Amino acid sequence: MEKVAVLGGGSWATALVKILSENKSEVHWWMRNQSDVQHLIEYRHNPRYLSQVSFDLEYVKPSTDIKAVVAASDWVILVVPAAFVQLALADLPPDAFKGKVMVSAIKGMIPKENILITDYMERHYHVPASHQLVVAGPCHAEEVALEKQSYLTIGSHNMQTAEVFCALLRNRYVKANPLDDLDGIEYCAVMKNVIALACGIARGLNYGDNFQAVLVSNAMFEIERFLDAIMPIHRDLSGSAYLGDLLVTAYSQFSRNRTFGNMIGRGYTVKSAQVEMNMVAEGYYAVQSIYELNKELKVDMPITQAVYMILYERISPAVEFSILQEKFI
Repeated sequence: MEKVAVLGGGSWATALVKILSENKSEVHWWMRNQSDVQHLIEYRHNPRYLSQVSFDLEYVKPSTDIKAVVAASDWVILVVPAAFVQLALADLPPDAFKGKVMVSAIKGMIPKENILITDYMERHYHVPASHQLVVAGPCHAEEVALEKQSYLTIGSHNMQTAEVFCALLRNRYVKANPLDDLDGIEYCAVMKNVIALACGIARGLNYGDNFQAVLVSNAMFEIERFLDAIMPIHRDLSGSAYLGDLLVTAYSQFSRNRTFGNMIGRGYTVKSAQVEMNMVAEGYYAVQSIYELNKELKVDMPITQAVYMILYERISPAVEFSILQEKFI
């Protein structure tokens, strides 16, 4: 029986625990709130997210003791918002992940440091790239809970390890495949959240489907230019880990980034939208990191620029999108 730690109590963490435990892995599940752990033990479901999913406690071991959870596992899946990674791991020593495989299921970047989760784990916890994986979609937690057909891509520099992890995830409604582009997948996952914010803003401003189709197609050019500037290797961005993940985030009713952007487009302030959603839209933090990185790269990124100006410089969404629409082809 494989022993897997899942760090995080949100919807995607809950979906991954469902997949892993139903495949008979022993899942040590770290949640921050003791009340949530107690509720899960007593009622066998997460009280906050995907509460329709019931867990078998023979395989699911919830706890608030992150040191014990990590120590008990061979695989560690990190599923907390990127902005809170440092806080979540604060009690762990630098060698806490020695000999373990670290899996990032986070689609964001560490704020201020402006680095990927995998880079942060290597820099601060000495986890080598060969012992790290990233999980990409297209896959929404809500559809996993409903057991709808879903697809995952596992990015890695070590294809043998990636294939073993894929086997832990595969079941009748989840297909998982490895891909040897860890960094490209991770950056693309960050960028697609920024684009989803833009799609939501456009919808909030009453732009139609025609505009959104052009927005998404131009976004692929923007992502390609950025990836070529930051790590120029050949990659086919039409694959499901790239274009597929972007499409589901840009169009789905379950996309929190699209929902957040929609609220901004309708006139909400950032703070009021965050309070009403009660969930973290990774794109809000990611767009600042990408914007800061691009000060040195100087890539033409009009969509990222527009989203940043709206969220951080408080420029009117209507004004920014009237400028943006003239830049599309």
